[in-house]
Amino acid sequence: MPDITWEAPFCAEGNNCFRIGTDADGNAYIAVNGQEERYVADSVEALRTLITDIKAGKADHLL
Repeated sequence: MPDITWEAPFCAEGNNCFRIGTDADGNAYIAVNGQEERYVADSVEALRTLITDIKAGKADHLL
């Protein structure tokens, strides 16, 4: 497992809390809070787009 630095959890009303992390190589990670060992990895820009879409209500059923 890479050495990931996790940010504070983001929690929306009625949804799971999730966390965003990065590693020393600039890769980005997203995981449900409390389950950081099971993460999705992608570029920072791809995960930023995913979160922006979720917050806009386009993909809230994914989390």
